[in-house]
Amino acid sequence: MAAQRGGLALSTNAVKHFKYELRGKRRMHKTPAQCEAEACHHWLQDEIDLVRPPALVALGATAARALLGRQVAVTKERGRWHRDPSGRPVLVTLHPSALLRGAPRQRDEAWQA
Repeated sequence: MAAQRGGLALSTNAVKHFKYELRGKRRMHKTPAQCEAEACHHWLQDEIDLVRPPALVALGATAARALLGRQVAVTKERGRWHRDPSGRPVLVTLHPSALLRGAPRQRDEAWQA
């Protein structure tokens, strides 16, 4: 997820650890469980409180759920502004890795969208 403050773009993660599975020599990211996101939420909230960004961008479903407190269908809600429980604006969009892993034709269409 990303935020902008005073002309600077800031970035953080909803979950503070990296879970993966090996595919050949590549480490493929695994989606964190909800309990893992909940366990890390206090750190995320502390970072937001410290930076006090005017708006947040949720890059993917894990970030959107962590910020909005509910499940989010990213493809349906992509590009729409929401409010987090504190009233801050949150823009939901796809995680960049979702675009990179897609089929080339779908990737081009997704970038355009």
